Amino acid sequence: MTSPWLQGVCAIVTGAASGLGRAISRRFVAEGACVVAFDRSESGLAELKNELGAAAETVVGDVTSTADNRAAVITALTTFGSLDVFVGNAGIWDFQRSLEETDANELATAFDELFAVNVKGYLLGARAAVGALRASGGSMIFTLSNASFYPAGGGSLYTASKHAGLGLVRQLAYELAPAVRVNAVAPGGMATGLSGPAAMGLRDESISASFPIDDIMRRHGALRRAATPEDYVGAYVLLASKQSLTATGSVIDLSSVGTPSRPEKTSPDNREG
Repeated sequence: MTSPWLQGVCAIVTGAASGLGRAISRRFVAEGACVVAFDRSESGLAELKNELGAAAETVVGDVTSTADNRAAVITALTTFGSLDVFVGNAGIWDFQRSLEETDANELATAFDELFAVNVKGYLLGARAAVGALRASGGSMIFTLSNASFYPAGGGSLYTASKHAGLGLVRQLAYELAPAVRVNAVAPGGMATGLSGPAAMGLRDESISASFPIDDIMRRHGALRRAATPEDYVGAYVLLASKQSLTATGSVIDLSSVGTPSRPEKTSPDNREG
């Protein structure tokens, strides 16, 4: 019988309480890993801990906090004895708000909030984890997006943040080689609880509730199917495992970009994602 791909691996997963982060955490544990699930949702983490048991530990915190990122690393080291993989996954979306749809003052505060989570959160997590990953010969994996390469996967803020994330992956792969591998996965659209900046009034919105994302993927994705978070997690397993020891600076693009025609633009009162 084939051994689990991640036997003996310890990973931190940010944004782990729901959506893609939760699916990654579940799959990692199924593949033999121990997981430190890091998220701001105490209730979501409690549910995940109840499901995964002793293979998971949780840290309630904010990815934009240096102290909270350090706490996640310390939890991995004290609970499981090592840290082998850091998965930077937490993010927020701008619900495709265009430049002209966004008030100038709102734009400034929303930029600070969205980039703090989507870019600074990755930087702070990487900085907190790098020492432990050097010691274990481990790796970093970041969640990117079709918006890291193409327009229309978000609005101007989100697309800019994901392009920045792509640059971060490439730079860290260069800086940290050969000790630490740095790679990324770029999923496509999926129905999750992904929310937006409070500065835009989107903190309580979710892509699954506010956007017909499944229909958009069926109509415009190359494979004409609505993906679930579980459909994307195999790439994270691959990059976290010893099956990818030659990969660094790589992005596995799972975004299923389809026809060149983009979805019909919606009004601010009927946005899609």
